[in-house]
Amino acid sequence: MAFPLRFGIIGIDHNHILGMARGMREAGAELVGWTTSAATPLKMLQDFGEAFPEAPMLEEAALLEDESIQLILTAAINSERADVALKAMRHGKDVLIDKPGCTTHRQLEDLRACAHETGRRWIVSFSERVSVESATLADRLIAEGRIGTVVQTVGLGPHRLNASLRPAWFWDRNKTGGILTDICAHQFDQFLHFTGSTEARILSARIDNVANPDQPDFQDFGEVLLEGNGGRGYARVDWLTPDGLPTWGDGRMTILGTEGYIELRKYIDIAGEPGKDHVFLADRAGVQRFQASGEGTPFFNRLAADIENRTETAMTQAHAFLATQLALDAQVLAEEADIHG
Repeated sequence: MAFPLRFGIIGIDHNHILGMARGMREAGAELVGWTTSAATPLKMLQDFGEAFPEAPMLEEAALLEDESIQLILTAAINSERADVALKAMRHGKDVLIDKPGCTTHRQLEDLRACAHETGRRWIVSFSERVSVESATLADRLIAEGRIGTVVQTVGLGPHRLNASLRPAWFWDRNKTGGILTDICAHQFDQFLHFTGSTEARILSARIDNVANPDQPDFQDFGEVLLEGNGGRGYARVDWLTPDGLPTWGDGRMTILGTEGYIELRKYIDIAGEPGKDHVFLADRAGVQRFQASGEGTPFFNRLAADIENRTETAMTQAHAFLATQLALDAQVLAEEADIHG
């Protein structure tokens, strides 16, 4: 192998970039350099500098034109991520992009065309699965046949608003893409992954602003019902996590099978055991509780190998595009329903 894999970063506007870059570094990749926009908050610049003090800040053109760089990471402002990815692919580089990978159907069409024309990979970092050890354990339990055939997922993605810490673009629907495009993207990824669906459609979608009247264009609640060729799914996302919860959100995923079910309590077992990555399984033999710490998150190692070998073991290109399309479809459907009452 021609390792170490070398990567650059264009855009650090969301702190997901810290986990993405750490994941690639832990997979043996070398961070060559980074750049970002003038709008990036000072706190994010400080956090990134503390995490990667060895990485120089370079011009975007230098990163794109460096032929030794095989991969570009981006967590730019949501609406600007597609442009970064298009430029990177046209310079012969694969892309690992924070969710949402884009914010409009037109951007998605352009990304599909560019990936096809260039042969480059456009992979989305859906961190609520690929960076979560309880999801790794769920994969193993399902593969072992513990719950039979998966028929449905119920995903809950609550988030803490932290309004005072948010940059101005966070409140701009055109920059974020809306709540279903943005944070519900995680739920579409998990639905496709756990049900094994390769085709899917949105059955119903709703959005609302229930707690932020001072930001009338902001969406703080969303829900979706969908179905695929591997099962059905329901998702609820919100920005309503109370300040008293000792983590940013009580993210959960329930995976229903023909012979049992699994529940992931990813970040907290509320009023239960301490820590995170709690997994519960109920099947014909009884009920089990697992602590998933130590299961690992193989996504980044697999992605590094995929870039070298041109394989698709971390995430298929079709999966990244379909999960993103579902998020965009749901957002449009919900906003149309909201307009028409």
